[in-house]
Amino acid sequence: MIRIDRVCSVEEELLAAFERLLPQLTQASIPTVEELRALLDSGSVLLAAMENQQMVGLGCLCVFRSPSGLHAHIEDVVVEESQRGKGIGEALVLGLVEEARRLGLKGISLTCNPRRQAANRLYARLGFKQWQTNNYWLELGE
Repeated sequence: MIRIDRVCSVEEELLAAFERLLPQLTQASIPTVEELRALLDSGSVLLAAMENQQMVGLGCLCVFRSPSGLHAHIEDVVVEESQRGKGIGEALVLGLVEEARRLGLKGISLTCNPRRQAANRLYARLGFKQWQTNNYWLELGE
């Protein structure tokens, strides 16, 4: 049975989950304890999918304020490769949507690599609309 929990503190189990799961999504470096604490202190929401007392998925609702208001962006939704196809990603995303509703947000943005076909189908099925915009990246070096 899958349970979705809000992460409220940085424990060894969370660090181990990031070390195991994040490389399945991206080549980004694993966050440090300090970075994860800063994330939780920022007002962003981190959810963990739990099965048999083990984290098998993670997802983040990054909440931030700009001059035009309060915004949220879904980031880093990842499910253990061996656990995919069981509805865990959907449960994480729906949990993040509920968190955004609780915060009174009008909407949520996200980006998804076109190669991640299953994830793109999931987002469309959950009602996310593809938004025609230019996405830019400026490499700042290391």
